[in-house]
Amino acid sequence: MKQKNSSFYKFINKEKNVGIIFCLPFIIGFLVFLIVPMGISLYYSFCDYDILSPAEFVGLKNYIYMFTQDETFWRSMKATIYFALVSVPLRLIFALLVAMILVRSSKAAGFYRAAYYLPSIIGGSVAVAILWKRMFAPDGVVNSLLGMIGIDTKFAWLSDTKTAIWTLIILAIWQFGSSMLIFLSALKQIPKELYEAADVDGANKITKFFKVTLPLLTPTIFFNLVMQMINGFLAFTQSLIITQGKPMDTTLFYAVYMYQQSFNFNQSGYASAMAWVMLLIIAAITFLLFKTKKFWVYEQG
Repeated sequence: MKQKNSSFYKFINKEKNVGIIFCLPFIIGFLVFLIVPMGISLYYSFCDYDILSPAEFVGLKNYIYMFTQDETFWRSMKATIYFALVSVPLRLIFALLVAMILVRSSKAAGFYRAAYYLPSIIGGSVAVAILWKRMFAPDGVVNSLLGMIGIDTKFAWLSDTKTAIWTLIILAIWQFGSSMLIFLSALKQIPKELYEAADVDGANKITKFFKVTLPLLTPTIFFNLVMQMINGFLAFTQSLIITQGKPMDTTLFYAVYMYQQSFNFNQSGYASAMAWVMLLIIAAITFLLFKTKKFWVYEQG
């Protein structure tokens, strides 16, 4: 027993082995909760599977049906792409504007930073989605505020094909806090000497922004763009709770339709195929962003 214990202590006393031991919880969790489920999902994507009965292998049937016969798939893809391409740039613009305002030191700066970051924490919750739904109801706060300024309306924002998607986009823009904090950190890293040199050259605020601030922020903009674009394509709660994909599937996000296929229509095999298609789409978008990086991202040094 002593010999076994001594060999064990010799093993854990080696620096390399200690590192392996500390990494084991993550490695085990990564394999059990990510890699293995992904492998199972990949297999089910080639099966007719409804959870309750054994999976039946059908080959590429799910993928062929998805691209050739499922019109709802294309409508959900269109709604998701529109949402991501509109909401992400607007969110980053608002985040940068607020970060540039809050970068100035003041006694209330900490409070304002926390206040602007709060929506990013609670913005994806069911409670906020329900509140947002009530705000844009015909008798909600939005119409009441419009009535106070002389616009008497009981407009159904969530039932109109032109405005329903914009209620979700506004909610996404409101959740700019995380990007704002990253921009704020990057702004503080810009050397003040560069602005002083620009002042000596007679540059105004607009020139300093486009010639100094913006180029040095491009790595941060790139990081936020990649992360927020991924989140935009995976948007789920807003559509499920606020609009349920209505009206006429204009707010039916891809993740919601995938959820419906799996849990409402008991087509888990088809939903698995949709998940892998979305994975490939996100991978392709990320690849394209990295390919364009060298054309507009300023790498210091």
